Amino acid sequence: MNEQTMKTLEFDKIRSEIAYYALSEEAKGEIQKMKPSHDKHVVQNRLNETTEAKGIIQKSSSVPLHGLHGIIQVMKQLNKGVALRPDQLTTVLDLIESGRKMKQFMAGKEWLAPTISSYVHSLYELTDLEEELKRAIRNGEIDDLASKELGRIRKKITVYEERVKEKLNQILRSSSKRKALQDTIISDRNGHYVVAVKKEYRKQIKGTVHDQSSSGSTVYIEPEEVRKVQVDLNELKADEYLEEQRILSRLTGEVERYAQEISINIETMTHYDYIFAKAKYSVAIDGSQVQLSPEPMIELRNGRHPLLAKEAVPLTLELGKGYKGLVITGPNTGGKTVAIKTVGLLAMMVQCGLHIPAEKSSLFGMFGAILVDIGDGQSIEQSLSTFSSRISNIITILQDAGPDALVILDELGSGTDPGEGMGIAVSILEQLNRLGATILSTTHYSEMKNFASAHPDFENGSMEFDPESLRPTFKLRIGIPGESQAFAIALRLGMHPAIIERAHEITYQEKQTYDKRDQRDWHYEQQLKSKKVDDQPRRQKVQVEKHFEQFAIGDSVAIPSMEEKGIVYKPIDEFGNVIVMMNGKKETIHAKRLKLLLPASELYPENYDFDILFESVENRKKKKLMNRKHVDGLKIDYEE
Repeated sequence: MNEQTMKTLEFDKIRSEIAYYALSEEAKGEIQKMKPSHDKHVVQNRLNETTEAKGIIQKSSSVPLHGLHGIIQVMKQLNKGVALRPDQLTTVLDLIESGRKMKQFMAGKEWLAPTISSYVHSLYELTDLEEELKRAIRNGEIDDLASKELGRIRKKITVYEERVKEKLNQILRSSSKRKALQDTIISDRNGHYVVAVKKEYRKQIKGTVHDQSSSGSTVYIEPEEVRKVQVDLNELKADEYLEEQRILSRLTGEVERYAQEISINIETMTHYDYIFAKAKYSVAIDGSQVQLSPEPMIELRNGRHPLLAKEAVPLTLELGKGYKGLVITGPNTGGKTVAIKTVGLLAMMVQCGLHIPAEKSSLFGMFGAILVDIGDGQSIEQSLSTFSSRISNIITILQDAGPDALVILDELGSGTDPGEGMGIAVSILEQLNRLGATILSTTHYSEMKNFASAHPDFENGSMEFDPESLRPTFKLRIGIPGESQAFAIALRLGMHPAIIERAHEITYQEKQTYDKRDQRDWHYEQQLKSKKVDDQPRRQKVQVEKHFEQFAIGDSVAIPSMEEKGIVYKPIDEFGNVIVMMNGKKETIHAKRLKLLLPASELYPENYDFDILFESVENRKKKKLMNRKHVDGLKIDYEE
């Protein structure tokens, strides 16, 4: 399953949300590389890990996970002939201590988490190394107890420092030198103990100048009286540095000796962090461990899109059991695309060992491939290239599809001539069925429901529509083909049932009775009443509408006589003329010379700005400027 498929189904967002719950950068990195497996045993083990970890965090206040801060950088420095710093050794010590605490934490949890509690057996306690590091390093510094020699040197340093300070205090207390001193504080400059002397009295204090103030009014002098002791002190500090380096080299060697064990501890702690991040995410989305099937099928019960949380309408469907393909028909904005993306995303999550927001009785099969083609919502300017791109993608899907593939196709056959598009859609579904794939498809072509009804391997589905509120409910209905809901909307808004019944008969070549409850008879009579004065004009108008197809702004049309295509700029007028934008120019063409290729409602997003199609960049800029303020002399030139 490639990254583009994961991105289309928004699995990349799921990975990012899970990574938020991980402590270590190493675990976050592993989560971002998470991919589905089609091995049932592997997936089952991953699910069990998540379930056990979730059980632990629901019963325990805190899990002793380790952030692993800096440990990878420390491990990279080993065996390079360079001693580790005290703070780096502290990082190693923290890891060892965390491993020991994790072993203690997991002890006795075999009944709750038999799988993940066994992972602590991979952790090395490294007691000897832990004790050695604790003895030698304290608060990020080398301790006096790190070696006998270091302890001896530091004691002598303390004695010599006291001697130096005592001699300096004698100078500070001297009445003869008080006038020359800037203050009575002993300072350290470049490893030398000094006193602050006023610049004009510097010759009264014999010694070596080691620094001066920024203003130059004060000089810092190491008095001659302490020079000998200071030399001895500096030698001791040099010995201290050498001994510290010997200690650090020795400790680094010990760490290098246990490098393999430490690396295994890092891997184990990273995996624990990874597992518990999945468990925390399950708690966040109220996820469940679903059942697995060796067969490529899905039984989803009350599943929700995890990124929509509680706002998502629960989705229930079966796929691959009684039928191999589900075709969801019906109007746009009814939730078809969200429904199929939800199914694909949840299937992918399950095969990664993740809990999903659905009932635990849901059943998911193992798919070797999840193949997706979902539109990107581009407008008419890119419709041709979009159609070509989607067909190219579907060709790849046909090459990769097989009995273990879940194929998800959104608005199959759209972006081209409706008749040809429907034919392409049916042909693609038939071929995918021959290949044995499990198919989930949406389409706005009403003819597709006839195909799904007639084919034994396909079933119809539709998104429920509330005729009272005239809004979609976003609930999926299986076995019921989708309808445009035009008749329901017209009836609800008050159109006479007789008119709708006639419309139904024209559309479906069958009679259908529509409900007349809660309707006013006088309202119907007004709709059906004939007025003699207007009878002839009405008949003529109806005759015009009967002969000429209606067009809307933005419709894609063909002009067969000119072998051209264009976009409707102004719809049909009382004379039957339509203004069409062709090759950047507006032409007036009679409606009978036009053929509808694709209606604007299928090509543009809601509230699309048609100025993008019909106006020049310059005119659009002028409009934008005029909407903001008045500009003298600014005018827009429209092409007629």
